[in-house]
Amino acid sequence: MTALPDSLFAAARFVDAPDDPVASSEPQSERVEMATLYAKLAPSVHRFLRDLLGDAALAADATQETFVRAFRRYDTLDDGRRATPWIFGIARNVSLEARRARGRARRVIVEGDGEAPASARSKSRTPEAELLDREAVRVVASALDRLSDDRRAALLLRLDHGLAYDEIAGLMGWTLAKVKVEIFRAREVLRATVEEYERCSK
Repeated sequence: MTALPDSLFAAARFVDAPDDPVASSEPQSERVEMATLYAKLAPSVHRFLRDLLGDAALAADATQETFVRAFRRYDTLDDGRRATPWIFGIARNVSLEARRARGRARRVIVEGDGEAPASARSKSRTPEAELLDREAVRVVASALDRLSDDRRAALLLRLDHGLAYDEIAGLMGWTLAKVKVEIFRAREVLRATVEEYERCSK
């Protein structure tokens, strides 16, 4: 797995970029603000992209590309517009381009990629509990894989990243009603998948 750079490396990348004509012409305050945004949002953006692309290394590259584009377009961010949905909107566009470039018809979620290191998990957990956790990841991954790209993105933005419905509508280019319908239908797929698994496991 390709790890994301830490926040100090990220800050240096955006603040000290003399070879980038765009970066060097931007005010220092904007570079600092972007470094702060990177430190705050990069892990969530990486997780979002990993869930969309099914590849942690590709997601790491896409995360970097997302913030490079955001840095170059930072002056287009209106004062009254929240940075979080704006960044996720850029990330979604990057993910669509990455998928087209790779010519992937379907995606595969890397199981267990987001697990905490063994040393960080409770020593009281039994092998049975660990197995159940991995099985739960597999079931949810299977459910997500049954969704269209757009519906999966909307669901992840709402449930995993906490964006409001109107923010999702803005970055997806949908009406508020469409967002609610798509997320409701995505939830139904998740619910049906879990219920099917529970019936089969009895």
